[in-house]
Amino acid sequence: MSASPDEPAREGAPAADAEGAEPLDPAELDPAELDQAISRVEHELGRLFARIRVSWREAAQTVHPDLQPLGYQVLTSIATGKATSAGAIIERLQTDKSAVSRHVRQLEHLGLVESVPDPDDRRARVLVATELAQERVALARSRYEERLGERLRRWSAQDLDHFAELLAAFGD
Repeated sequence: MSASPDEPAREGAPAADAEGAEPLDPAELDPAELDQAISRVEHELGRLFARIRVSWREAAQTVHPDLQPLGYQVLTSIATGKATSAGAIIERLQTDKSAVSRHVRQLEHLGLVESVPDPDDRRARVLVATELAQERVALARSRYEERLGERLRRWSAQDLDHFAELLAAFGD
């Protein structure tokens, strides 16, 4: 992703001096070049998001042929313990209550999720992934991680670190 010391910086990459100093202020860059670079980033983000959606669809199919990508996201939220109630899933996935309810019902019907008493508040219930769900999610994750690893192992550790830094900065 980043240019090696003996390669020129890629088009649209932040300009830096030969010793890797801080990038130039964007105001100092040619506005037309900057606009072109931003358009390329937007295009590449669109391609990346499309690949991610394909990966979710493939992962959902690995878990169960009838499972939709959003259902897979609901399931992984439950299986990882990151969201164990409908409200938490809605907040985590930024989706509507009816969609979450529909997918939770399907997951229960498929034997992938159970509603059990909350150990901290016996009046409430929490969603837990069944052993079958944990196995299938682990299989889907391993396939995804294998494909991702194949792509990323083509890069140097320096490029991977730089990519991770850029992603973190972009996400802030």
